[in-house]
Amino acid sequence: MNDSGQESTSDTQPSIVEDFGYPGAAQIQATDNVQLISGDGHIVYTDCPSGPDTVGLIMVHTSNLVGPNGDGKLCFHVLAASGYLTMMIADVYSIRGDGLQAGQGHKLKAALTTDAGVHTVVDVNPSGTTQVGITTDPPGDPTTLLRLDASS
Repeated sequence: MNDSGQESTSDTQPSIVEDFGYPGAAQIQATDNVQLISGDGHIVYTDCPSGPDTVGLIMVHTSNLVGPNGDGKLCFHVLAASGYLTMMIADVYSIRGDGLQAGQGHKLKAALTTDAGVHTVVDVNPSGTTQVGITTDPPGDPTTLLRLDASS
C-alpha cells in the first residue's frame, strides 16, 4: 500500500501467460526467410546435414530459395514423443519423415493450404518422402505448409 491507502501497482507481479510463440522467430525470418509462428517446443527448426543422411530429422523441400543455405531445404527435429509447430512455408513440394529405416520415425501430419484456400491434412511417411502440391500425381496446386504435428 502507498501513503494514500491504495495498493501500489509496482508491488504486483506481471502476469505470466505462455503464448507459445516460436523463440527467435524474427531472427530466423530475417536470416533464413522462414516464418515460424508457434509451437509447444517439441519440434524445433535446425540446420540440415550436408550429406544425404538426415540424422532423424524432418526435411521439408520448397521451390523458394529459403533456409540457412538458401537452397529451399529446411529441417526440423522432434524432441519428444509428440509435438506441433505452426509456420507459413510457401511452395512446399515434399516432406520427409524423421525415421531412418522402415518402421521408424514419428507419425507426422502436415497441414497445407493452396492460394485458393483449399486446406488439406496429409499423413507423411514416417521413414520416407511424401510428395505434396505440384509433385503429386496428378500435379496439384502449389501449397503452403501451415503446421506439422508429430506423435509416436
